[in-house]
Amino acid sequence: MSRRRLLPRPRTLRARLTLANVAFVALGLLATAAFSVMATYMVLGSEIDNTLRESQRSVSSAPVTSSGLRQLCALAGILQHGKDGGLSFAKAFKQDLFVVLDSDGSNSSVCENSGGANSRIRQDLTAALPHPGALARSGKAVNVRAAGTDYRVVVTRLSDGTMVVQGMRYSGLEHAIHKLLIWESAAGLALLGLLAVGSLTAARRRLSPLETMVETASAIAEGDLSRRIATARHGSSEVRQLSTALNAMLQQIETALTESERATAQLRHFLADASHELRTPLASVQGYLQLYEKGMLDADDKERALHRVSAEATRMSRLVDELLALARLEERPVLDFQPVDVRALVRDAAADLAAQQPGRPQTLLLPAGDRAVHALGDEAGLRQVVGNLLSNVRIHTPQDAPLVIEVTGDASAVRLRITDAGPGLAPRDAARAFDRFFRADPERAPDTGGAGLGMAIVQAVVQAHHGTVSLDTAPGQGLTVHITLPAAGPPASSPGHFPRQPGTPAGAAVREPAATPAKGLAVE
Repeated sequence: MSRRRLLPRPRTLRARLTLANVAFVALGLLATAAFSVMATYMVLGSEIDNTLRESQRSVSSAPVTSSGLRQLCALAGILQHGKDGGLSFAKAFKQDLFVVLDSDGSNSSVCENSGGANSRIRQDLTAALPHPGALARSGKAVNVRAAGTDYRVVVTRLSDGTMVVQGMRYSGLEHAIHKLLIWESAAGLALLGLLAVGSLTAARRRLSPLETMVETASAIAEGDLSRRIATARHGSSEVRQLSTALNAMLQQIETALTESERATAQLRHFLADASHELRTPLASVQGYLQLYEKGMLDADDKERALHRVSAEATRMSRLVDELLALARLEERPVLDFQPVDVRALVRDAAADLAAQQPGRPQTLLLPAGDRAVHALGDEAGLRQVVGNLLSNVRIHTPQDAPLVIEVTGDASAVRLRITDAGPGLAPRDAARAFDRFFRADPERAPDTGGAGLGMAIVQAVVQAHHGTVSLDTAPGQGLTVHITLPAAGPPASSPGHFPRQPGTPAGAAVREPAATPAKGLAVE
């Protein structure tokens, strides 16, 4: 527990990255310092050994005996007394220690005052070298400690058996190593300090986008779904990729939530409208039945009540069927797509409308000849689309308002355009034309029996066929419905291009004979 208190772990990512960088570099500097100290120690030690061996070779190769050494030491003493700082025997050989031993390894009186060693050094040296003869035979350099000083020494045996101990202090080497350690430690600490500051600054700049992400996430959690992560100038490529991915995810989440809220609102509106649409005919049926049970209807009223009950039941049945059709389309069922002749669908629907409203002028603009225009789709669904659109024309436009139905196609798509000359729609109503239970003139619903689901079914069926549907309308200018469906089979004739018969003026419509045209139906 105390250790945790003394060394608390950093909590921020910046501090952890900085600490990791400093730790790794510190380990590297420590390893480098250890290597440099070892290398310096080995190099300087090798230089000392080389100097000692060179002096050893010089002494061993020279024909010198103990008497000759005594004379040389005496000469060195004379020179030293003659001039301050003069030549000592040890300095002559570039050594810190020059001691002469007898053949048995004991201190010799030779060069006692000129060898650079006092009596204490001699005593410690004799104790530290119990077998100088063996060392002389091996020629190796060894470390000894005399009078509190470390020496590196070699032993040379002269021709008369006298042994000469030559040595150099190790204090210079140790001092150099000590200074090297101080300088390396100071430089390492300075480098680690600069690294810590630089790493912390760089981490703060590089990780600042993460703080922005946290702020954005907090704002989104509080309900601001429009917030996005700004592009960071100092962020890495990985951080930029993360920001882009998160922005894309946030956009999808916002879209999904918006769609979910819209779908929920539509569902509530749908349930309210469906309840209202079902409540009205049910109330009528219930009212007539209560009157019938109480015997408050005469014979004529009973017949009229039964007719109204049947009409309201039919209206409810149609409403339920339309709701079921929409529900099935929302489940995205697998439709049986086959080539469907759109020209034939249009002919049949136009004939049905002509039978219901013989006085309505109709014009069919179809590709000339027997060439059919095939769309890839479900025939029953496409028949329902055309039937609903013509039913809207029958219900919401005057009976004498002209109607134009045009079918064109090419290798990729089939286009159906239905244009009426009715009152048209205002822009606000046109934007809601495909909503469920929407009626531009709600007062006409009891007379027509429409529940406002026809255009919603049209849009759902067309979208299930991977097609598009749109409106082009304005108040007093009629309404045009544009439908595009995927084409199937061989390419159809180009849009709006029909061959002319001989003698037909350019620009005149080519009339194609109909099998059984009804009154008011013109096929061109």
